[in-house]
Parts: sequence; C-alpha cells; structure tokens
Amino acid sequence: MTLTVYGDSISGNCLKVKWVAERLAIPYRWVETDVLKAQTRTPDFLALNPAGQVPLAILGDGRTLAQSNAIMAHLAEGSDLIPADSYERAKMYEWLFWEQYSHEPYVAVARFQMAYLGKPASELEPRLVERGKAALQRLEDGLDGGDFLVGTRLTLADIALVAYTRVAHEGGFDLADYPAVKAWVARVEAALGIDPAP
Repeated sequence: MTLTVYGDSISGNCLKVKWVAERLAIPYRWVETDVLKAQTRTPDFLALNPAGQVPLAILGDGRTLAQSNAIMAHLAEGSDLIPADSYERAKMYEWLFWEQYSHEPYVAVARFQMAYLGKPASELEPRLVERGKAALQRLEDGLDGGDFLVGTRLTLADIALVAYTRVAHEGGFDLADYPAVKAWVARVEAALGIDPAP
C-alpha cells in the first residue's frame, strides 16, 4: 500500500511533507483536501484525524500520522535530511519546535489573513506583525553566514522553515529586510528543485 497524504496545496505545512517525500523519492498519493471548504471537518476525515487538520499521512500499513514535522521526521528517518551527529540532530529539532511555536503562528497566519481572507495589511493585529518580524530576524541571525540552518547541508529544519518564509511577502513581510534569509530561501528552493515562490 502506497503512502497517502491528505493535504491542502495552499498550506506550507502540507507542502513540506510533499517536498520531503519527493526529495527522498518516496512514492505517495496526494489527496487534495480544501481547508477553506471545511473538508477537514467531514465525518470521514475526522474519523482519520480527530484533530481535523492537514497534513495527514496514511502509512503503507494503514497507520495514520498527523502534524507536519512528525510526518517529515518519520519519512526522513535514516536519510541525510536528519543529521547523524547527535548535537546537530538536536539543533534540527530545536528549529522544528521553534518553527511551530514562534514562526508559523505569526508568518503563516498573517499570510492566511491577507492572501486568503482578503484582510489588508493595515488591519492585521500589530502583535502578529511584530512577532512575524521577530521570527524572520531570528532566522536571519540563525543563518549567521551559513548556507543552511544546521551544519553545512540541507536538513528538515530548512524544509520546515522555508515553507512559509518563502511566501512571507503574501503576509506583508518584505524579505529584502532579511538578506541572509532571502538568499537562504533561494538555496533551499534550488536544493529541493521547486520553483521560486512568485
């Protein structure tokens, strides 16, 4: 049985699972699941994931796994996307935890409100913008002259964080203010073989 991924193509959280599967040449079936049409709230979907969220992976043996970073870690087990060195591996997880707590809730939410709910930048909650800018500055500082976030090669940390950073402009954030981040986005997109964000 092939891996099945329920995902919404507008979601960075879903795309990062897709990118990992493609990077590692893992065959999968994508089931487009439109969050804006409440397709994650149907009884059939909630039976698979009671949290009502995408992405959702159904593994080859039928077991389910939710949460984008958990799915990525499972798919990448034993690959070069997870550092062999225990400290570098822990640093990768540090970035993954930070991404979901201090980056995605601000950068992704601002993008969603502007790009999909039609809210003008002037109506975004100031704290959302402030925290989003702080997250991008943390990334800028974290790159510190390096090509990638952990060590010298692409890891899950880069894939997780590039997902919403590459479209931060859709949430009113200007990556020109973060030159190291802007250059890193281009490197990660190239490494993943994905087209640059419009």
